[in-house]
Amino acid sequence: MCPWLAAGAGDLEFSLQPQSFATMLKAQIQADMKTAMKAGEKTRLGVIRLILAAVKQREVDERIELDDTQVLAVLDKMMKQRRDSIEQFGAAGRQDLVDVERFEVEVIQGYLPRALDEAELAALVEAAVTQSGAAAMSDMGKVMALLKPQVQGRADMGAVSAQVKRRLGV
Repeated sequence: MCPWLAAGAGDLEFSLQPQSFATMLKAQIQADMKTAMKAGEKTRLGVIRLILAAVKQREVDERIELDDTQVLAVLDKMMKQRRDSIEQFGAAGRQDLVDVERFEVEVIQGYLPRALDEAELAALVEAAVTQSGAAAMSDMGKVMALLKPQVQGRADMGAVSAQVKRRLGV
């Protein structure tokens, strides 16, 4: 007799959790990967695979399936890494690597929502300051907590932070 059957059916515990569906953004990235494969776009395919690997890594690390907001956070982090790399490679005179990173930025930006312009960002900062009742720098955390979900993937958080500091008078 099989050892797993010896325990008896009443002793077995099953975890029947419904299979969750892939998020819209993740599904779009996966569809684009298939399209890039069929079209033979090797460099684009490589970047898309990097994106999916980063998403999968975060899912495995946290043992969850990422929703669109969390996928945007991964993409935002990748954009920041690429911007930093472009700056470093440019300072080192490595134009070939700058070009590679710029191409990756273009592909990643294709999955991010339209970026906020200065006026839109200023309006969001003003609304968050008013909503939180912030009056001093000690309230910056409250303002940033309100802004982060609204600007995730649409603005550089460093620029948002600078805008909030200016608004709070620092």
